[in-house]
Amino acid sequence: MIEIPDELVATQSAYNGEAGRAFVAALPGMAAECMERWGLRRDGAVMHGVCALVVPVVRVGDGRRAVLKLQPVDAETVGEPVALRLWGAAGAGAVRLLEHDPESGAMLLERLDGSRSLEGEPDADRAVRVIAGLLAELTAVRPGAAGAGHGLRGLAEAASRMLAAAPDVVAALADEEERGLVRDCAAAVREVAAEPGDRLLHWDLHFGNVLAADGGSGWVAIDPKPLVGDPGFELLPALVNRFDADAVGRRFDVLTGVLGLDRERAAAWTLGRVLQNGCWTVSGGARRLAPEQAEIARVVLGRG
Repeated sequence: MIEIPDELVATQSAYNGEAGRAFVAALPGMAAECMERWGLRRDGAVMHGVCALVVPVVRVGDGRRAVLKLQPVDAETVGEPVALRLWGAAGAGAVRLLEHDPESGAMLLERLDGSRSLEGEPDADRAVRVIAGLLAELTAVRPGAAGAGHGLRGLAEAASRMLAAAPDVVAALADEEERGLVRDCAAAVREVAAEPGDRLLHWDLHFGNVLAADGGSGWVAIDPKPLVGDPGFELLPALVNRFDADAVGRRFDVLTGVLGLDRERAAAWTLGRVLQNGCWTVSGGARRLAPEQAEIARVVLGRG
């Protein structure tokens, strides 16, 4: 039997209501079915994130160490196996997909070192350079027809939604200077929205989503929320992680330099990410932008 952590039960119930509780109730049976189908035996304590249960396993046939990842299939997760296959075929630095069950969404993934993430890297500048190198590999992939109709979302649709919501965000904010920042973020997105890009994006590459390879040789990206668009939309997490206002400009220079991005377009899409997060923050009842993100917007706009 697979035990379900109380924290996962709580988050699924809070975020997904009855559907989340049904998912949690089905997890032991889902895990047992996958273990039998793929010839697995358990190999350690279960782990979890906000939405997924992760079970360390060994493949009985060849002794390969792996993890079984079980999560609800929704708009954010449906494209994950598609993206992992594309990155795997290109030899990019993402976790390798070994098996996938489309019906349940279960995935068998290569085992990484779950005890070592970039969160533990003491040198934040070095961590940003690792992120930049991984993003250069991941965003070099163009999904093309391989991603069509397989759940890969597009930045064009995301940009349209955030621009439509921007007036409501402005109206909800209590601070006039932040209202101006949101207007300027929206204006920057309008300038680039007609060319949303065609690269495969991770969308959530923060320090905690980069683990050491099993055995310690190199760094690997995990838990993508795939999106097809402009690589400039990928930069914000590395600017926010272990936030340092004095380092924002330096980090932006490293990221755009390693990825070979046009700075003006990258700035516009970074402001788009601030706008998107502002939309979510306000929809949750807040009346101020996250302070770190407001400061990043100021720096990118040349006001920091």
